Amino acid sequence: MKKKILFVVTSHDQLGITKERTGFYLSEVAHPWKVLTDAGYDIDFVSPQGGKAPVDGVDLEDPVNRLFWQSGAEQEKIQQTLSPSEVIPSEYQVIFYAGGHGAMWDFPDNRELADIARQIYEAGGIVAAVCHGPAALVDLTLSDGNYLINGLQVTGFTNEEEEEVHRDQIVPFLLETKLIERGAFFRKAGKWHPFVVNDQRLITGQNPQSATAVGEEILSELRR
Repeated sequence: MKKKILFVVTSHDQLGITKERTGFYLSEVAHPWKVLTDAGYDIDFVSPQGGKAPVDGVDLEDPVNRLFWQSGAEQEKIQQTLSPSEVIPSEYQVIFYAGGHGAMWDFPDNRELADIARQIYEAGGIVAAVCHGPAALVDLTLSDGNYLINGLQVTGFTNEEEEEVHRDQIVPFLLETKLIERGAFFRKAGKWHPFVVNDQRLITGQNPQSATAVGEEILSELRR
């Protein structure tokens, strides 16, 4: 069986009631993708609605972003993401939630994606997320009814970072605050510093600067 990892990207393309566009943040996909594909893993993409995924932060001065963006195979996957109903959880060792502000709207209440993550995790696999990707964790429960993050150490886009980009009054909730409310022990570094936490196969990164390190930590955990 091929070594496979499932990347989750948002389908949401509008920043709240504003007319500003959003989507998944390119570097938060491209950088972990590079680490994991270089190690021989195949990556599939799923989004809450399936089909074409909106993208934000398209900085092609970044060579890793450019490599991903210019890959015909990966472009095809982004243009035709799987819908949750098409995913067979047992085929994947990891589910990774990429960030981008869109994730704040359509990750938390998607029951199908939560069920996929639950099955992967309870089979001994890894749940990972970066930046706003941990929005997927705020209502993710295990088979015993407890929140996955309850009692675990996590990180994600901080309240201070959200305030600095002037989105704290636009997003539906503050991610750091919500994760703490769900019983997580929230850890963080300074604003815009790379920071990753791994607690019992739950791997989270604080911000876009943490994307490569999240990929590396996923790979390290897989090798354990």
